[in-house]
Amino acid sequence: MRLTQFSDYAWRLLMHVADQDGQRTTIADAAKANNISRNHLMKVAQRLAQEGFLKPSRGRNGGLMLGKPPEAITLGDVLRVTEPDFALVGCMAGERCLFTARCDVPSALDRALQAFLEVADRQTLSDALPENMVVNKS
Repeated sequence: MRLTQFSDYAWRLLMHVADQDGQRTTIADAAKANNISRNHLMKVAQRLAQEGFLKPSRGRNGGLMLGKPPEAITLGDVLRVTEPDFALVGCMAGERCLFTARCDVPSALDRALQAFLEVADRQTLSDALPENMVVNKS
């Protein structure tokens, strides 16, 4: 399994925002600090804001803050909203397969995916921050 760049950038953006000690940060600052395209990061930030992980504000003093405390943001929750499709093989995505009726691979992969997400659900943003990072209290 390989996660998308979108999910990687989402987690990095959340870590960047959490490191701002309660101060707002801009997408431009986060993009520069993480060497990520500003336009791509805007799409990521928009999705995270839609899901309540980020709280954006406009204007001269605008920017991004966490929409939830870092201990309430789990990697599993972020992956569920940033990964477009967890179908690990074609038949899990509805593709036709000659062996679908008698194959147990999709079932086995689904159990593996659930185990993966259970572990990801135990990893919070707060846990992911190095001890020397200041956590944004929202």
